[in-house]
Amino acid sequence: MTLYRDARSLPQDARGGVVLLGNFDGVHRGHQAVIAAGRQVADQDGIRLGALTFEPHPRSLFVPDTAPFRLTALPAKARLLHGHGCDFVVAQTFDRAFAGLEARAFVTEILVAGLGARHVVCGYDFTFGRQRQGHVEALADWGRELGFGVTVVQPVTREGEIYSSTRIREALRGGHVADAAALLGHDWEIEGPVMHGDKRGRLLGFPTANVALGDTLVPQLGVYAVRVAEADAEGAPVWRPGVANLGRRPTVDGEKLSFEVNLFDFSGDLYGRTLRVAFAAFIRPEQKFAGLDALKAQIAADAGAARAILAG
Repeated sequence: MTLYRDARSLPQDARGGVVLLGNFDGVHRGHQAVIAAGRQVADQDGIRLGALTFEPHPRSLFVPDTAPFRLTALPAKARLLHGHGCDFVVAQTFDRAFAGLEARAFVTEILVAGLGARHVVCGYDFTFGRQRQGHVEALADWGRELGFGVTVVQPVTREGEIYSSTRIREALRGGHVADAAALLGHDWEIEGPVMHGDKRGRLLGFPTANVALGDTLVPQLGVYAVRVAEADAEGAPVWRPGVANLGRRPTVDGEKLSFEVNLFDFSGDLYGRTLRVAFAAFIRPEQKFAGLDALKAQIAADAGAARAILAG
């Protein structure tokens, strides 16, 4: 998977293809319809398919004090886009200068001069340019003028509701990970490096990997059945079952939010390694116990519940 960071400085083999436009946060089923439409055009014309997305998410620039809300960090987004058929991804740096581009300048400087797009594909609600002044109708008009085709993908619905990143965030904040997975078309994941913690889990008989949350959305606090992957020597994920606790550990008077993952039947040093943690099921909300013995008993029960869920 090839990842570029600036549409204005692409190598020649990344130009002249079909370009998907959007943030693609989560790469959910609606996004997948956009990818499929682009893949069809690229295959018909014998050209490459690329996705133009924006990093950081524009909301981070315009509302910097907002709580973490991203469904997918860039590595996961690029991996998902590639898995659904993209040949390359351009993660365009989204800063004040880029945000200030007029809509037509976005088309002429980025799509035409930078990407050399022969065809662009986007969702019905895609907007672009300063103050989101550009819309799909203007994009189609400029495409006819400047010599590139435009495909606008109409809303994709499930039971009458449009697939959207907002609905997925709402499901995760309620602990409804199965609903989120149904909207995404894949399990939702948190991906991050393993950090040093206080090693309290080891003292309780359940050693955990403390995974950094980064700027990923924080779902319902509590305990989850999870599948955990680390890439092997060839980059392929090796999945293992586990149980995870996301919370502030009120039984031991914790204050800092932590994400602790226990891999079943595993022993080894994971510090500094990057793990993918896929959420399979919500087991229970976070709660405070009378003491460490009660906490240890509940951890054992949680692990048993997670094993049963994942085995099924």
